[in-house]
Amino acid sequence: MNCFSDPEFNAQIQSTRDGRQIFEYLEKNHDVRPEMMDTLYKYAKFQYECGNYAGAAEYLYFFRVLSPGGDRNSLNALWGKLASEILMQNWDTALDDLNRLKEVIEGNTSAGTLQLLQERTWLIHWSLFVFFNHPKGRDLIIDLFLYQPQYLNAIQTMCPHILRYLTTAVITSKRRRQVLKDLVKVIQQESYTYRDPITEFLECLYVNFDFDGAQTKLRECETVLVNDFFLVACLDDFIENARLFIFETFCRIHQCISISMLADKLNMSPEEAERWIVNLIRNAKLDAKIDSKLGHVVMGVQAPSVYQQIIEKTKGIHFKTQMLAGNIEKKLSSDKGGYDSYGNSWNAYDPQHY
Repeated sequence: MNCFSDPEFNAQIQSTRDGRQIFEYLEKNHDVRPEMMDTLYKYAKFQYECGNYAGAAEYLYFFRVLSPGGDRNSLNALWGKLASEILMQNWDTALDDLNRLKEVIEGNTSAGTLQLLQERTWLIHWSLFVFFNHPKGRDLIIDLFLYQPQYLNAIQTMCPHILRYLTTAVITSKRRRQVLKDLVKVIQQESYTYRDPITEFLECLYVNFDFDGAQTKLRECETVLVNDFFLVACLDDFIENARLFIFETFCRIHQCISISMLADKLNMSPEEAERWIVNLIRNAKLDAKIDSKLGHVVMGVQAPSVYQQIIEKTKGIHFKTQMLAGNIEKKLSSDKGGYDSYGNSWNAYDPQHY
């Protein structure tokens, strides 16, 4: 404790990432020995169990920096730090810890396939706390769960119920148009093992084009979201975007639409539906007109331009290229040995300690 209050120690912690150099300073000036690291870890865990999450996070950070390579608690400390930041609702720091933990899991070349699958499954479940509270979380959950094959495989193999959260993230994300087709394919593949009103809503709308079924599922979705710990905050965004999905899909099929019939599909009154459509046309700049006398929405015919078609087909290339480059970099680094940036090797751990 006296070491950590040393101004020079804190200056070194901020200025260097070399854990060995910092430990040598403490060994020389404060008589700190390697065996003390186990005591530091136990003390951090004790603070966690007492509810002092700020203290636990601080001591686990020091432990992670100072612990020698091969320490059996190195990975446990990462899980404990993530848990502490989640409980303090420090979402930016928790996201950093989540990414660091993911790097460690993916860099563990000595782990077997089953162990990696289990570790990824743990990470997927813990990440829900971060993704559904961080401002960028709904986009990040799509990148991790849908476009990183090893995590999509873990969901399909171990926890298909996570599709509920991925589907909600896609429906409420601004990127939904880009990823909808990919998600619907996954939902269809896994429909024999997992179904709920949220995944069935997309199936009704984009596979079966069953608008009555989609309307029924949307009412069921509202009940599901209200009673789900992670999704209750997404309720308003979800309902608004789901109605937009129904409207857009219906408009692609029909040129002239009755407002009263559309109101029924959207589970709204005719007056509410007309106001909603007027705002949608104004804000989304849709090529549509409302005939108030007849109570119709008349859609304009607008074929997509060649340029737009090219953009649609190539927009995923940049992300896929980044993923490929990242995987190559991980492969090259793993060939050099399983050590993180602090010189610690990675061993099996048990996040259930926290």
